[in-house]
Amino acid sequence: MMDRGEKPIRLAMKRVLIVEDNAYFLQFFKETLHSRVPSMEILEAANGEEALQKIKALPPDAILMDLRLPGENGIELTKKIKARYPDIIVVILTNYDLPEYREAAYQSGANHFLSKDSFLKMMDSISACRNADQGESTPEDSR
Repeated sequence: MMDRGEKPIRLAMKRVLIVEDNAYFLQFFKETLHSRVPSMEILEAANGEEALQKIKALPPDAILMDLRLPGENGIELTKKIKARYPDIIVVILTNYDLPEYREAAYQSGANHFLSKDSFLKMMDSISACRNADQGESTPEDSR
């Protein structure tokens, strides 16, 4: 999936950082990603300060970041990250898919802006494609 002519989301990513302050959603999100892409290393951070520490210590290929975070929001954090690490793909994930947030995300340097629901649907599609490539059946096949 591509937005505004930016870099595509690479499926061969080795390391992803999820920046999410909701512990329940973070756990669900990690489990979903791991089940779809088991070889991916998944790091996590609950706020901007923790995210910057993790990026400095072990730079990820991509960051999946909530828009609303304690302290710095995802827009402010994206500006900092892209200034220091321009090659890291930043995907803003939110429940607030509003045009003004979308525009602010792109202005901050985000590569993509997706609703959380859209991202989870995309992950289901990736899983179905991988299963089909490996000759495995998908839950839709058994319906």
